[in-house]
Amino acid sequence: MVLVGIITPNETEAGMLTGIAIVDESTAIQAAKKLKDKGIETVIITMGSQGALLLHDELCTMIPTAIVKAVDTTAAGDVFNGALAVALSENNSMSDAVRYACSAAAISVTRLGAQSSAPYKNEVN
Repeated sequence: MVLVGIITPNETEAGMLTGIAIVDESTAIQAAKKLKDKGIETVIITMGSQGALLLHDELCTMIPTAIVKAVDTTAAGDVFNGALAVALSENNSMSDAVRYACSAAAISVTRLGAQSSAPYKNEVN
């Protein structure tokens, strides 16, 4: 039974939810599988400069992100989730939506502030 459609914890949050210290892709996969076993359909663990681990259906893959100089990570998670929602609402595949969200979050961390760091769609594209 699916209880949650999508969860997007960062590595610290996923570690708290699963009891698994996430230090690399392998431990992120373990945590994602543990969350999926609890009834979550899609698990996306955001991992900062490493990108995001996506576990969706039979797909388990690391989605890379752009390498940028981070100046403020305040809104990175919110920007990631907003961009993910936009991409999914446009009928993108889950992996393409996560790729888009990673790009948006990467842009956001190069800017100061919360709302002011959120990129416009044309910047992400």
